[in-house]
Amino acid sequence: MPPQISFTDGWGLAAIAVAMILGGILKGATGAGIPIIAIPVIAAVYDVKIAVAVMVVPNLISNCWQIYRFRGNPTDKGFCWQLAAFGAIGAGIGTVVLAELPSSFLSLCMAAIVIAYILLRIAKPSVHLSMASAKKIVAAISTLGGILQGAVGISAPAVVTFLSAMKLARPAFIFTVSIFFASMAAVQIPVQIYYGLLTTDIATLGLLAFVPLFAALPVGDWIGRRMSPRVFDALILTFLAILAIRLIYVELF
Repeated sequence: MPPQISFTDGWGLAAIAVAMILGGILKGATGAGIPIIAIPVIAAVYDVKIAVAVMVVPNLISNCWQIYRFRGNPTDKGFCWQLAAFGAIGAGIGTVVLAELPSSFLSLCMAAIVIAYILLRIAKPSVHLSMASAKKIVAAISTLGGILQGAVGISAPAVVTFLSAMKLARPAFIFTVSIFFASMAAVQIPVQIYYGLLTTDIATLGLLAFVPLFAALPVGDWIGRRMSPRVFDALILTFLAILAIRLIYVELF
């Protein structure tokens, strides 16, 4: 049975709007982060399958927009193509996983991934990857990230950590990570449609959700250029920890 969502559910729609605003602020500030915020929020109100499906259209549009905006700051073209191609392959595999596994199991997986992301951000490893070293492992990392993105909508623990270790300048980082996210969304859409995950109602909701998301992007950009990164990270990580705990509690108790 395809996932169901109601346009008369005021609380659910409000939660999606808040999720998009928070995710848009984080993406505007860092170039990534819509799924890591929005999907746990939406999943807490509905379930993981609805959350991932709602996010796929806003993901595609917002990342295409950031690719265009930061098009003057490319990294190595061969590296970008590999990142996009293997991420797309992984996203296709992950979408099949999303369709076949129960929502309760996916919720627990997502909570575990959010916790892993929090721990990675707290640890802040000082590893530095050169472009030559990054090219040797980009296929494995981007495929893993794509599978995570397709299955639970969150690939940050794998790919954002990987790209952060390359110490790219902020504009180049945003351009590169946006290519990765856009390529995955382009594959997720037809596969989700095939499996009945991306229904007309959910696609419409995703388009509507892009409005608060797009409005929040410049706010995030302003914050990213002014707020202390340490304070901003602490606020986001605290929020994510609360969401992860709630997801685990709901599924286990």
